Parts: sequence; structure tokens; C-alpha cells
Amino acid sequence: MKNIQKQFDKIRMFLVNLASRLRSDSAKSEKEKKGVKSKKTNGLLEEIEPVAYQLVGERTERLVPIFKGLDENLKVSGLKVNFKAYISVIIFAAVMASIVVLVTLPFVLFLAFNIPFVPALLFGIGGSLFSLASTIIVFYGYPIYRADTVKRQLEDELPFTTGYMAILTSAGVSPENVFTSLSNLPVPLTVSSEAKDVMRNVNLFGSDIISALAESSKHTPSESYRELLEGFISTIHSGGNLTNYLRDKSTHYMKLKRIGLKKYSDTLSMLSEFYVAILLTGPLMLVIMLTVMAMLGGGNLGIFSPDLLLNLLTYIGIPLGAIVFLIILDASSPKW
Repeated sequence: MKNIQKQFDKIRMFLVNLASRLRSDSAKSEKEKKGVKSKKTNGLLEEIEPVAYQLVGERTERLVPIFKGLDENLKVSGLKVNFKAYISVIIFAAVMASIVVLVTLPFVLFLAFNIPFVPALLFGIGGSLFSLASTIIVFYGYPIYRADTVKRQLEDELPFTTGYMAILTSAGVSPENVFTSLSNLPVPLTVSSEAKDVMRNVNLFGSDIISALAESSKHTPSESYRELLEGFISTIHSGGNLTNYLRDKSTHYMKLKRIGLKKYSDTLSMLSEFYVAILLTGPLMLVIMLTVMAMLGGGNLGIFSPDLLLNLLTYIGIPLGAIVFLIILDASSPKW
């Protein structure tokens, strides 16, 4: 038994070192930054949640049908927030954002851009309604984005995860200890969080490993990971060879990963052309045109002067376009 334990420890350390080398230094720093941002976001959400629920929590019953589907997105996203409490946060944040914009935008337009007060007030009302709608859309879409991020990270890690699990099962490790080992990996992997949830159900709530895996498969956003868990459960029930099953899955996921990387190279070339055309050439032509119009002293579009349009393009249009492009690039790029 001691020899088997030593071999198991050697295999585990080898795989941990291998996984660490697979990540470049830039990928590590990027993931650490994302981890810090995620923690800050969760902390801010936890601070707002009690206040929002006390103020508008009892009034959200009528709004529950409007946010149909958000409950399931919250479950698969990994956010530890109650459904009604999250709706309270959405309403509270949207109302606060609209009030802030309604109060500040007319004065900014009136004092900084010399727009008459009545049009500035109308802009403030329009901006307030826009901020109300955009805040609701952002909070509604955040669990979907979070679930998609978890899904992509899980599927990126599956070829290495299944190989690691196959080595453990070939050494005679029980399924429960396999997921215990996954949950205790020193490398920060998404599958470790999923394995921790499985072991929490086993150790804290007294579930058996089969029930815990079945529960985890219901709430995972990744179809591939759900298929892996269901096949894992079926193999245990049928008395099949877990090692052969996991090796076959590792080979299958590695082939899919190669195909995905080829598709990503094509997507990246398309995105680079999009970036050059929309975010470099287009704004440059608009800046030149608006600058010439401002020098000639004409070409007003209603209350929009060339100077105002140039400022809006420089300080709002281009940054927003760059942010949207970064979100699209992050959503389509593999992490491994």
C-alpha cells in the first residue's frame, strides 16, 4: 500500500507540474487578473444584495415572470445568489443608475458642452431611460456570460482532466477519491470548483458519490462535462472499466480541441479584419471628416456640432467599441 501511495503521489506531482508548464506566463497573469475581478464582483454583489432585498425584495413577486429563465442561468453560473434577491439587485441598481444619469447628465451637457438647458434636460431623460434599460440588460446577461465562461473553461480542461482521472483509476483509486484529488489540485482549475461541490454534497450533506455526480451534472453549463459525468455514472453502474472509458474520453476531447483551435485561428483572422475596418479605419475617417467640418465652421446636425460629435466619438464611441471587441475576443478565445 505504501508503494502504491508513493506512485500515486509521484503521478499527481507530475501532472500538476505538467499542467503548470502548459500555461504561459501571460496566460497566468491574465487568469489571475480575472480571478481578482471575479472576487471583487462577487463581493460587490454580496454588499448590495441585503440593501436591495430590504428595499424592493417584497415587491419583486410581480416581476418574477418577466425574468423567466434567469433562475436556471443563476444555478449554472455558479453565483451563490437567491433568485428573488438577484431580481432585487437588478431593480435597485437600475433605478439608482437612472437617477444618477437624470441628475448629472443635463448639468454636464449644459455646463461643459454649452447645450441649452431644455435640450440638455431631454437628453438627461433619454439617458436615464437608456441607463435603466442597459443596467437591466447587463445584470440579466451577466449570469449567462458567467455560465458561458465556466462552460468554455471546463471544456478546455476536459482533455487533461480525463487523462488525470484515467491515471488515478488505473492506480486503483476509488471514484470518491478521484474527485477528492481533483478538488485539492494546487493549480486553479474550474473542474476543481465542480469537484468541490461534489465532495461538499458527499461530506456535508451525506450523499453517495453517484447521487452527488448526478446532481452536479444537472447544474453544469457544459454539455461535454455533463456527458462525461453521466458516462462515469453509467460505467460504475454497469461494472465497466473506468480507466478505458476515461482514456477514450481523453482521446476524443483532445481531437475536438485540435478542431476547435483550427476554428479559432479562422475566427481570429476574421476578428482582426473587423477590428481594422470598424475600430481603426472607420473612426479615423470620421475624425478627419469632423475636424475638417469644425475648421470650416459648418455642417451642424441639428444641435450636434462637429466639435460635439468629435468629442462623443473620441470619449464614448471608440472606448465602447473597444470594450465590445474585447468582450467578443474573450468569449471566443480558448484558455488552454
